[in-house]
Amino acid sequence: MASRDATVEPITSSVSDTMLPSETGETKLPVKKIPGDYGLPFIGPIKDRLDYFYNQGRDKFFKSKIQKYQSTVIRTSMPPGPFIASNPKVIALLDGKSFPILFDVSKVEKKTFSPVLTCHQPTSLAACYTELFKTVENELNEKGQSSFEKPNEQAAFNFLGRAYFGSNPVDTKLGTDGPSLIAKWVLFQLAPVLSLGFPWFTQMGIISIHTFPLPSFLVKKDYKRLYDFFYESAGSVLDEAEKMGISREEACHNLLFATCFNTFGGMKIFFPNILKWIGNAGPDLHRSLAKEIRSVIKSNGGELSLGAMEQMPLMKSVVYEAFRIEPPVPAQYAKAKVDLLIESHDAVFEVKKGEMLFGYQPFATKDPIIFERAEEFVPERFMGVEGEKLLKHVFWSNGPETEHPTVENKQCAGKEFVVLISRLFVVELFRRYDTFEIEVGTSTLGASTIDIF
Repeated sequence: MASRDATVEPITSSVSDTMLPSETGETKLPVKKIPGDYGLPFIGPIKDRLDYFYNQGRDKFFKSKIQKYQSTVIRTSMPPGPFIASNPKVIALLDGKSFPILFDVSKVEKKTFSPVLTCHQPTSLAACYTELFKTVENELNEKGQSSFEKPNEQAAFNFLGRAYFGSNPVDTKLGTDGPSLIAKWVLFQLAPVLSLGFPWFTQMGIISIHTFPLPSFLVKKDYKRLYDFFYESAGSVLDEAEKMGISREEACHNLLFATCFNTFGGMKIFFPNILKWIGNAGPDLHRSLAKEIRSVIKSNGGELSLGAMEQMPLMKSVVYEAFRIEPPVPAQYAKAKVDLLIESHDAVFEVKKGEMLFGYQPFATKDPIIFERAEEFVPERFMGVEGEKLLKHVFWSNGPETEHPTVENKQCAGKEFVVLISRLFVVELFRRYDTFEIEVGTSTLGASTIDIF
């Protein structure tokens, strides 16, 4: 276990009269009242929203509250608040020890559902990303640099269409419009909780997007084009839905959401993030990855298989480290089913039945008490026996990386699939290239935008 980051002021507080044993039973922790407040009705949530989006930004918003209340478990209001969310009051869990309570479905209620079709097709992904890399290479030859964002989005959507439904979107009426239609549709849904990346004085001018829902009729035609693609392409899946008593229309809407919002959204955000962290790590890591990946493929007769990828410890660790340092879905919510106790590193806190819990995952997975050099991208972090023990603290899939999705635990149903395609992406990258240089920006939906040199 690592010590607290020296750059973070230590949390100190008086010990209460009540002491309870820790989860390990080795030490006793004080039972404390959860610090923080929600401010005045209506005004308090508005102030927190302004701090979260404009005055401070997300990380500083939480860090300032940790220092103010000397606790990593606090009460606060979370955006969007009025007039979109009727009750923005939450108990925020901001360390790696308290955060896992969000996964204990015996104590908390979670209404998340992420249906993702299971599919293992390395050759399909390879074909789609061969097209991506050809596009990038052509731009590099013509301009000396290439944007990764748009080719990546098109390759991701093409892969999902082929892998799930046997249909290449660019060969249908949808053409190459799929990614842009999805981006617009998702933006309308997530706008109330997104920071759009503009200067504060510009964002203040469009502050209404964090106060009122955007009207859905503005994306109705775009959604219909996506719906038509899925309805025409997913015939066999819709047939199975009907056999289960689900209408084709309802099943199609669910397929669209699962594919576009969950899976495509994850690939749109996470693949550029992987590229960003690997790219910034420099040529030494690049050469090590290329050597490992190529030698394993060569020793397996030149073929890439799932078994071969299990023989690439550095590649696997790099993918896990990218999930740890920048999880694609930073916020998790759950409601307490019963009165319960939540334990941080410093204290135990009482939570009442019905209270809403909020976890900010980047603080949990960069907890300096759990991870050494927590703010750094450490490629080999999860290699070896000791490294693998740390995987239980990686939570990107709405659960520990060491557990598997079940109907009961509501962990991401596509967990293994997402890890697989992320590994495949890194493998395909270093089958082709020895090293590369990048410049990083930020898109509207918070994903990294990459220019490759």
